[in-house]
Amino acid sequence: MSQTASPLGPVLRPVLATAVGIALLSLMDAYMKNASLAVGAYMAALLRAALAFAIIAPIWLAGRPKWPGPAALKVHMKRGAVGSLMALTFFLALTKLPLAETIAISFIAPIISLYLASLLLGEAVRPRAVWGAILGLGGVVVIVGGKFGRGNLNEDTAIGLAAIIVSALLYAWNLVLQKQQAMIARPVEVATFYMGIASLVYLLAAPFLFVVPDSAVFGDVAAAAVLTVGGALMLAWAYARAEAQVLVPLEYSGFLWASLFGWLLLDETVTPTAGAGAFLIVIGCLIATTRRRTEQSAI
Repeated sequence: MSQTASPLGPVLRPVLATAVGIALLSLMDAYMKNASLAVGAYMAALLRAALAFAIIAPIWLAGRPKWPGPAALKVHMKRGAVGSLMALTFFLALTKLPLAETIAISFIAPIISLYLASLLLGEAVRPRAVWGAILGLGGVVVIVGGKFGRGNLNEDTAIGLAAIIVSALLYAWNLVLQKQQAMIARPVEVATFYMGIASLVYLLAAPFLFVVPDSAVFGDVAAAAVLTVGGALMLAWAYARAEAQVLVPLEYSGFLWASLFGWLLLDETVTPTAGAGAFLIVIGCLIATTRRRTEQSAI
């Protein structure tokens, strides 16, 4: 009697890899919040990218790789530049907002990506995307309203909210570029060029923003760099083996991890309004990014 492989196997492995990758990156965010508070978002971002590149580049070179062609190099450069600004604005937001709230608001990125596709690619915006956007916006309003009700809506909070909205916009673009990268390059190459190009982008501002960091911050940054490499490899491997629509919803598990790590490492607690807002945002994203059977068959 012949045995056939379970159809769940090829899907389950990328799903598990994505879940692990999200957990690693959520823990990385907790370490980066400590580092960003200590030396500023710019220095923390620069140190993380440089250390991560120092970790992953020798692994890539050990495989005696071929230099990527012009098309692949263009995608690498574009994602490295977009990702560097995305991370910088995210780390800035972390210095102004609790970890779980910051990640919750960043969840609007998948909804934004649908509208970017409409703007950049001429794709039609489906009614489900409109309803999803309304729910997602409602979730953000609930989170912000909760801070206003507790008297926490001050200048720092406003800067944090502006930074995470910008980061979410960039993350929406990053989701598209991440999939493009995963289809043309191996995970180690993806991570190497991502961190290398991000480091170069940050160095452009070094004459104006560089400060000598305290030695104590290197522990947090080193942990963040290792977690960054691990998470990036997991996600690159997963996105090369499964459709984005299957994996993107797993991003929302980041709120649970952020709540846990924020509590364990940063002494932060999740407020009821933050939880309710995150719930609305996640539901809105699922509605916006999930296609009905009739919509799927028409494509």
